[in-house]
Amino acid sequence: MLKILLMTIVSYLDLHIEQNILLNGTLVEHQKAGKPDRSKLKLLVPSVAKFFTPLALHEAFMFQDERRFISYRRFVPPSFNDVRLILNTAQVMSLVRNGPLELVTFDGDVTLYDDGKCIEEDNPVTEKILRLMQRGSKIGIVTAAGYTEAGRYYERLRGLLNAIQASSMPLKAKQNLIVLGGESNFCFRFDANSPDLLRFVPREEWLLKEMMLWTESDITELLDIAEASLRDTVKNMRMNAMIVRKERAVGIVPKQGLKFCRETLEETVLIVQKILVTSIKANRIMFLLTQPGNV
Repeated sequence: MLKILLMTIVSYLDLHIEQNILLNGTLVEHQKAGKPDRSKLKLLVPSVAKFFTPLALHEAFMFQDERRFISYRRFVPPSFNDVRLILNTAQVMSLVRNGPLELVTFDGDVTLYDDGKCIEEDNPVTEKILRLMQRGSKIGIVTAAGYTEAGRYYERLRGLLNAIQASSMPLKAKQNLIVLGGESNFCFRFDANSPDLLRFVPREEWLLKEMMLWTESDITELLDIAEASLRDTVKNMRMNAMIVRKERAVGIVPKQGLKFCRETLEETVLIVQKILVTSIKANRIMFLLTQPGNV
């Protein structure tokens, strides 16, 4: 009965998301018309993000059910991880069916490698990224790690970079690898002639027009506000933390041998966010708070 119930739910979602929402007066059409709030799904789930493609939910459920035995469980209902995997699988299936991928982006920590680690030579993701590049896809690695030197990124990505260098791909295809560090503050492109296999790309070559309007004084002042907020929070919550200030980032790291509990980190992020969003500078400059990891 549970399997029949789940299949009914998936079929319902498949019908309503793929046909109702994405085809007939759908969420995508409302988005294109600049009226996303008028879609039925947006009314039912106000926090739903944008849909750019149809989602093959039925096929995705069947695929994951064979691996996770969701419909065979008697006492444990579908979990958040189950739903996330089904949606992710549906998205991948949709992308494959709708033609070649022009761009694929990845996070670094806890996606391509464990937090604070790097891509080693035997990382299985390397072969898959190379296959995408060989098929013409551009690859972007977008990370919070805010290094200004190519060598630091080489340390984190050496397995992938060495594999690209050793491959028989044309140079133009190899140059389709971009690393965007510091949450869109530092851009590097693959360079076969560089000792670190990456070349720094000057900001004027890739910044959006609105980003070019940001002044260094405004950026510095926003970081000053964030740093002051962090110092107050560390003091008030008696955290064993060190403040780390970089060119385009500020954050905290635990003192050696210690760790932060998740709740404390979340509280810290929310405090800093609250202070920043009320800042005049925040109205001019986009900012991002990340947690956890080393930035």
